Order: sequence, then C-alpha cells, then structure tokens
Amino acid sequence: MRSFIEEIQAIVGPAGLITSPQEVAPYASDWRKRYLGRPAAVVKPASTAEVAEVVHACAESRTAIVPQGGNTGLCGAATPDASGTQIVLNLSRMNRVHAIDTRNNTMTVEAGCVLANLQNTAEEAGRLFPLSLAAEGSCEIGGNLSTNAGGTAVLRYGNARELVLGLEVVLPSGEVWDGLRGLRKDNTGYDLKQLFIGAEGTLGIITAAVLRLHPKPSASATAWIALDSPAAAVELLAVLHERLGDRLSAFELLSR
Repeated sequence: MRSFIEEIQAIVGPAGLITSPQEVAPYASDWRKRYLGRPAAVVKPASTAEVAEVVHACAESRTAIVPQGGNTGLCGAATPDASGTQIVLNLSRMNRVHAIDTRNNTMTVEAGCVLANLQNTAEEAGRLFPLSLAAEGSCEIGGNLSTNAGGTAVLRYGNARELVLGLEVVLPSGEVWDGLRGLRKDNTGYDLKQLFIGAEGTLGIITAAVLRLHPKPSASATAWIALDSPAAAVELLAVLHERLGDRLSAFELLSR
C-alpha cells in the first residue's frame, strides 16, 4: 500500500513535491522569521486538477493543509505548525494569465501569478490593475485575494474584493467550484465568491480569478504635505475628498 507522500507525488510528479529539510526551509517560516514550522512536505501543484486531487487525498487521510502563495505575510498565517503532520500547498507554479478582455476590462489569471507581473501585463494592454502594496514583487494574487489585501489605492479602487468579478475555488472535499465569470451586471442570487475572499483558505483554496481592470490614467499628481497632527491630516483628507471626489487614489500619513 502506498504511503500518503507517495500518493501525493503520483499526483503532482517529482517537480511538485519537496520533502528535504533544506529545500522545505523557505516555505516553513514567515517573511519576518518570527514563526517556524515543520511541514511533512511542500506540495506545488501545476493545475487546478492537481490541486483538487491533492485536497481530496488530504481529506481522505485527514491531513491538514496550509495554503501558501508568495509567503510574504506578516502574521504567520501561511506557516505550518511544528507537528510535522501538515502539508504546505504552495501555488507558485500556477502562474499563467489565461486571457485579457480589453472591451470588458477583465483579466483571467491563475492564483500563483505575482502581483507586479499582473500590473505589468495590464499596463502592456493599456489598462490598470490598481492593487499595489509593498510586497508586489513577490506576493501572489491568490494570497492577495485570500487575505482581501488593501494596498495603497483603497480610497479609489477599494480592497481586493472590489477588484474581482469571478473565482475558481477548490473546496475542502476536493470538488471544484467554477465561478470564473466576467459578467458585471450579475444579480443571480448569492455572491458566493465573496465567501472565499478574505477567508484565508479556510473555506476553499482559490486557484484562479477574473480581475477587474481600469482605464490607464493619462496623468497623475503627488503632493508631500507637512502637517502638525493626525487630526489635521483627517481634516485635509476631507477637503481633498470634496475637491477631488473619486479622483483621489491614495492618502497616507507618515509619522516623524
């Protein structure tokens, strides 16, 4: 009878399974090195079908899964515990852009796409994908959606959940929920995709998404303003909202 690890390797192949301590180490700790775990293996599927098979095998064997994207989080949520019984399910190999629809202003992507790459892909198509944060050179869109990332442009474009039209998700049973729709005026009952955005993988593993794009701004202006207090900053923000409306993209307060 095959062991659990052998079963997983049969699903993802040798390129999709990491078990040696040296190679596992980068996936077993958070970005700030505050948390350290010991996973039984790091599993890196290359497709939604492989994710579904791995999740089903884990469900059958009662093996816990820690979903992981770019592993840039600061709270340890993508770090396994030290029991040696969990697997890290890393989606970095699923990094393809399936389609860009410039008429509908959408982009269909896999969960392992690095955020900066998606920004560049949108720009090449003459569009803007406005989600932007410090880790954009290495964080992945699946993690951004699973944590409902905010970033610097929330004032104008909203959190990550405002930038999604559709999702594909592998459920805890191993079934695939296909909600990859780019329809904007969709009033068909429950908006199930919103259950998975911000759930950090507890309800299912996001494997693909249809993202909203925006027209690329033709101009921008940035001001650096010295103020006496946070209260004055709040007053300034109110004035800017009155004068600029939804043209105001970002407003950040930096301490001394």
